Amino acid sequence: MASKKNHECEWRERATELETKLAERDEQFAALMKRVNQIEHTLSVTKRLTLGPKSERMPTPDDEAKALSKEPKKRGGHTNPELREKTAKAKAELPATIVSHPIPEVDRRCSTCGEDVRPIGSGDRSVEYEWVPGRIEKIVHVVETGRCPCKAHYARGPAPARVQEGSTLGPKLLAKLATEKFGDATPIHRIAKSFKRQGIPIARSTLNDGVLLAADVCLPLWKAMLAEIRADEHVQADETSFRTQTKKERSFVWTFLSKVHTAYTFADRTSETPNTVLGGSSGMMTIDAFSSYNEVTSPGGRERTGCFSHARRYLFDALPSAPEARDGLDIILELFMMERAVKDKGVEGTLEHLEVRKTIGAAIIHRLETWWKEQLPRFEPRTPMAIALTYIKNQWSRLIVFLRDANVPIHNNASESALRIIALARKNSLFFRDVGTGARLMVLYSLIATCERHGVNPETYLADVLIRIQDYPTSRIAELLPHRWKLSFAPSST
Repeated sequence: MASKKNHECEWRERATELETKLAERDEQFAALMKRVNQIEHTLSVTKRLTLGPKSERMPTPDDEAKALSKEPKKRGGHTNPELREKTAKAKAELPATIVSHPIPEVDRRCSTCGEDVRPIGSGDRSVEYEWVPGRIEKIVHVVETGRCPCKAHYARGPAPARVQEGSTLGPKLLAKLATEKFGDATPIHRIAKSFKRQGIPIARSTLNDGVLLAADVCLPLWKAMLAEIRADEHVQADETSFRTQTKKERSFVWTFLSKVHTAYTFADRTSETPNTVLGGSSGMMTIDAFSSYNEVTSPGGRERTGCFSHARRYLFDALPSAPEARDGLDIILELFMMERAVKDKGVEGTLEHLEVRKTIGAAIIHRLETWWKEQLPRFEPRTPMAIALTYIKNQWSRLIVFLRDANVPIHNNASESALRIIALARKNSLFFRDVGTGARLMVLYSLIATCERHGVNPETYLADVLIRIQDYPTSRIAELLPHRWKLSFAPSST
């Protein structure tokens, strides 16, 4: 006789079938809830970045460092004494126009004693800064020509220096156009509109041709800049999208930074661009995890270094669903505060800086490594916190390279900041005409950005270089790059 345990009937089989289905439904429900959580997380991050108030966005390390500082806040907010001193000096050097406001004749005589009033000191002085509209001058060049009575000798005066023979736009005007378009992201149609308000109608096509001419003339400088970046041991890079009128797919602007240069190139988002600029070179390269840099950073190429700002960003995004992320953010903040203290001391890139990294930095890194290794097993895969911790794990060997080289930055913020002018141009101008035009315009973007890094007025620089480069020896063309031009050719007011 069969035992009750082995008894089989229709209801037992039905119960087993239902249990199996219920388990499957539980798995499906868990997967759906996981997917819903991911979507809700993505939506909340997007809303915070696009619609949320500034206080909800990720604070910068400097903002957090100031918040943690124990120093009392100064009245009037944070001030930069060095910047204030430079501003005051610049204002003092401005040419001044003295406008006198004499006492009216009816008020000069005293009604009591009948005597005229006498001056008290030099008068009450006040300063007002006024805008005097700029103007375009029409310069007519008259080159003297002559010949002797016997007609055997003909003479002609020297031709005027021009950016290009036949060009009606002078170097200073081209420099102004380039600075407004590539330094301030002002579209050409707005510049043309501004000129028209001043009674100077210049066709947009003429202005476009002018900036392209300036770019072509300065092309050797851009090539020299890229050659020096290629030779630099420490390079940072990043990229952002930009559309063209003639191509449906997006193209990309790439930026490459060395110790003294900020260069841009325009191409598709493929590994060809990093290879063209840096392929075959050696040294360090601070970048994100984008795969297009893999060939440049393969064995025998540059060593890839990581970015703690990206790690912070992942942890900050995970913060709403995982409060534990705050511990990681605080540890990383200590690295930024360490670097800030070194910068304030003025010893960046020195042996003292390296020693600080090997002692204080190494201790912080040890704590961070212990933290993420403890946290990673506690979170399910594909959750925001797991994604953040996995990023740190995968990038760990690259993130800690800075411990052995004082010139390796702990983040890639500089190259991301260099792309802000491109993002502004994308918003204001929408697109380039075609890939070729975009590539030509990168010349002026590069020169103007590098001028700004070295405190050089790009208008003054371009106005001089557009003429000077005409007869300058090709072998010495690098002498006209902004940081060297500043030392050799810049006027004292630049």
